[in-house]
Amino acid sequence: MNLTLCTEVVVLMAKTVINVRNMSKSFGKVRAVRDLSFSVESGGCFGFLGPNGAGKTTAMKIIYGKCTRDRNPDSRMDIFGYDPATNELAIKYLSGVVQQEDNLDEELNVIQNLMIYSHFYNMPVRDARGRIEYLLDFLELTEKAKSKIKDLSGGMKRRLVIARALLNSPRLLILDEPTTGLDPQVRHLIWDKIRQLQKKETTVLLTTHYMEEAFQLCDRLLIMHKGEKIMEGRPENLLKENMEPYVLEVRDAETAGQIHPDMLSNRVRADHAPDVMRYYCSEIDLLKELAASHLKDGNYLIRQTNLEDVFLKATGRQLNDRQ
Repeated sequence: MNLTLCTEVVVLMAKTVINVRNMSKSFGKVRAVRDLSFSVESGGCFGFLGPNGAGKTTAMKIIYGKCTRDRNPDSRMDIFGYDPATNELAIKYLSGVVQQEDNLDEELNVIQNLMIYSHFYNMPVRDARGRIEYLLDFLELTEKAKSKIKDLSGGMKRRLVIARALLNSPRLLILDEPTTGLDPQVRHLIWDKIRQLQKKETTVLLTTHYMEEAFQLCDRLLIMHKGEKIMEGRPENLLKENMEPYVLEVRDAETAGQIHPDMLSNRVRADHAPDVMRYYCSEIDLLKELAASHLKDGNYLIRQTNLEDVFLKATGRQLNDRQ
């Protein structure tokens, strides 16, 4: 079987489990989400990127039924065969949700927090204990099983919230900024656990402000700004299709002033920001020559472009009015 045919077979085998068309949500005069459309395949990780106030969390809440979408005859939503407007409980039953806040009961210990939550799914006590034991081991919290919540570190609390979201063995895991404020070791541990869940066909929806996290985890990304979809695609494709491969960063205004626009080739694109000048180009040697001719060592950096460059190009460098 040749490579092209193999690719076609994989595409045919992929199953779409989330299909959203023309989803909108208004709060008074503010349109938080505007005609959003996307689809997600089983076992995939689909990410939402955007500035604060872009509508990411609102979109997630509509998907699992915590928030209702605006009435629109052209709007269609299919979440594992259910529409959240009419089957909210069915979607919640097959979902696990990790919200931005760690809303754990501070007076209870780790196991007690999970046992109480298991009652929402009518889990028999014996089954619940077995599932909790497995999840504490999975998220490396076994030694903290009887610890009070107030005695846990921030990373432990976050892992416990994820364990709670996995109690019902959800087919859909919704993660709203799951690693914000965590140190790199904990962040990478959580990334690894998410990848393991995907191998078992758990579908993941993710919002994050960490560009590396989005690039590492997501099969597809949707970049939002002021409630609208700006672009969508695989992270590597978004980078390849929207950015030059290299950038020269000059982080000092006085130094950047040494490069006059007349000195730039038409192959170099300049991007002005308040505290930094960036010069994008497909040829790294051209940037090296520009820096060597006009800048002092230590006053600049030449690097490969990344997803953050795409994000800033798509959404702008000014703060959103709602931030």
